[in-house]
Amino acid sequence: MQTQELHRGRLIDHIQLVVQDLAASRRFYSAVFSALEIPTGGTGEDYFWADELFISSADCASAQGVLTGRHHLAFQARDRPMVEEFYKAALANGGLDNGGPGDRAYHPGYYAAFVLDPDGNNIEAVHHGEANRSVPSVKITF
Repeated sequence: MQTQELHRGRLIDHIQLVVQDLAASRRFYSAVFSALEIPTGGTGEDYFWADELFISSADCASAQGVLTGRHHLAFQARDRPMVEEFYKAALANGGLDNGGPGDRAYHPGYYAAFVLDPDGNNIEAVHHGEANRSVPSVKITF
């Protein structure tokens, strides 16, 4: 059995987006994840995944032939330059502007950028300002 590693301690265990054009989504999310330094975890003929996000075509058995609706996903960024890299990478790989990098009024230090992915999902990268973490995440190996 191959060792697998998961990171836990957040609210969401996993989410699946079922997309119309898997190749377009793979190109978009590969660029976004690279800018955010999130490794892609795996890939198959009709799916790919990174961390807790699974992206598949409607042909994937788990999708049961149904596309998902519009979602808003926000990815954490280490700093403001990472938010800006996310935005540039997204636009260069099929994303549409939905709010360029900048401060937002949600709370002091909230710096984010928003793009629409190839399926119209609102994808955000956010840096919440300077903060100290006790650990990056909880690592589970099995």
